[in-house]
Amino acid sequence: MVGIKDVLVLMLLLLFFGALFIGLSLSSKNAVLSNNLSGTASGDGGALLVDMSGTLVEKSDGASLLDMVQSSDDQGDILLRDIVYGLEQASKNAKIKAVVLDLSNFSGGGRAALANVSAALDKVRASGKPVLAFAGFYNDARYRLAAHSSEIWLPALGEVALLGPGGNQLYYKNLLDKLGIETKIYRVGRFKSFVEPFTRTDQSPDAKAANQSLVDSLWQTTLQDITHARPKAHITEWANNPTSFLKPNHSYAELAQSAGLIDHVGNAIEFGNHVADLVGKDKLPGSFKAISLSSFVDANPPSSAGSSIGIVTVAGEIVDNATRSGQVSGATISSLILKALAKGDLKALVVRVDSPGGSVSAAEQMRSAILTAKTRGLPVVISMGSVAASGGYWISTPGDIIFADPSTVTGSIGVFSLIPTFQHTLTKIGLSADGVKTTPLSGQPDVFHGTAPAFDQLMQFGVDTVYDRFTKIVAASRHLSLERVHEIAEGRVWSGVDAKRIGLIDRYGSLQDAVLEAAKRAHLDPARTHMQFIDEEPSFVEMLFRNVFQHKSSDAQMMAQNPDMDALSHLAGNTEDKIALAITGLRSISKASTMQARCLECSIEAKPTLEDRKIANNLITKAALLP
Repeated sequence: MVGIKDVLVLMLLLLFFGALFIGLSLSSKNAVLSNNLSGTASGDGGALLVDMSGTLVEKSDGASLLDMVQSSDDQGDILLRDIVYGLEQASKNAKIKAVVLDLSNFSGGGRAALANVSAALDKVRASGKPVLAFAGFYNDARYRLAAHSSEIWLPALGEVALLGPGGNQLYYKNLLDKLGIETKIYRVGRFKSFVEPFTRTDQSPDAKAANQSLVDSLWQTTLQDITHARPKAHITEWANNPTSFLKPNHSYAELAQSAGLIDHVGNAIEFGNHVADLVGKDKLPGSFKAISLSSFVDANPPSSAGSSIGIVTVAGEIVDNATRSGQVSGATISSLILKALAKGDLKALVVRVDSPGGSVSAAEQMRSAILTAKTRGLPVVISMGSVAASGGYWISTPGDIIFADPSTVTGSIGVFSLIPTFQHTLTKIGLSADGVKTTPLSGQPDVFHGTAPAFDQLMQFGVDTVYDRFTKIVAASRHLSLERVHEIAEGRVWSGVDAKRIGLIDRYGSLQDAVLEAAKRAHLDPARTHMQFIDEEPSFVEMLFRNVFQHKSSDAQMMAQNPDMDALSHLAGNTEDKIALAITGLRSISKASTMQARCLECSIEAKPTLEDRKIANNLITKAALLP
């Protein structure tokens, strides 16, 4: 035992000092690159290499140290604010001659986030600098960004596959019936369809009509954006009737080029050589002079001069206490806001919301903290990301003004509670439950024997009460009559376009637009303000290990190592994500009587968590081994 202990201690020490050495080495390497392209150092300059490996997110909730060590790849979160800031700085920096957008391993992001990056790319092009995009395969998210490039490259075996929002989702009622699980539902709103997978085998007519309207609006916004960026491309025809473009003896890439969707057919080395002709060659074939986005941002950090405008980001499922990635705690956000207010240096508060909702109590806790900022005289501006629905809209109500994107998914003003009971399941396997009571509510909710009528009545009354409070909050904050709120509520989900039309939001705009509005309302000169992001500070160990295990290479020649892949294999790769999202849905069954304001339709923008991906991967692997 002593020997084993000594070996483990030695291994931990070696791992720690090895990580420290690698981290310092990488930092040193980045510093050298930064000195070549920073705003103050000398050098001929080169390209800004924006490696989009991972998922575009509003806020990185990180991964556990164990996940970092065990992960088979180095893809992670791409912080939206870093991408936007880096591109805006690149448009002003004389030593950045071009921007190279590597989309080869881009996993996607919410539509509003993609729109923000697209706008930043437009600023680079407006400054006279070319933007060059490369990927082995373009799906909706990748092409949405690539469309804003000066040149789009695609290998000969690549493809552009525009699928559009929509698709099927799992309904669990038949499975639950076979297992004997009864799902007790308490809800308000005929469009509150989060509970339908547990009670139906298909979408209700009301839900299907509302969802079709939602995806049609989102898709139309996407097509308009791409068409505006590439007016000569036959985008709509390619998406609606892709087989009409098929020609014998032509590759997918050649067909995409003839349709105007891409500019050049070429592999990564040919693309790299082309970039090298524009910005300067590096040592290896297909490489060019470049600096990574992270190194460039480190060398050109945001200014901290002037007045502070606080930015708090609420991203993920709203819960009382976060237990896994993809969740945000009401207590944590409330504490962050109150601590920032206690310092007394904030002049305004901007709340960035990217959440499908969740726990009502957690949402109310956040809302109360935001209201505290208002009582202290601070302007409060809401900036909606890709999703701000149900509980996400609840916490948006204190805003003096609400900004959103045309593709923001919002609304879903409704409430429900869901409790599974297992009395029939127990009967199937020869078990039963019995006991004694002192009141009609003793032992409730009784998941073994079924809920009591009095408990059901109280639960429904609670849901009705919370819904009544929700609608009254919306009516007061949006200056609408209660009757009008009831018309647009009932759990219905709206796109940003429709939300502006019916008064749920005020303006279209990005986070930067919201910050400018906050400065204006605080009577500040925007040029003399800075954004102060109110985040949890990671520990030293977390920063160290994240730097080692999730570091992205800044060498431009790495692009040449991306092999040309069969385009159809990328489409088949969606299987794991779909199963992972289904697992996320099944998790909801285990939730107890917590009152929920959550949006099912927001799964359109959802990305499976690392934890659920692992479970899905294990299921696929085990299924493949079955005879």
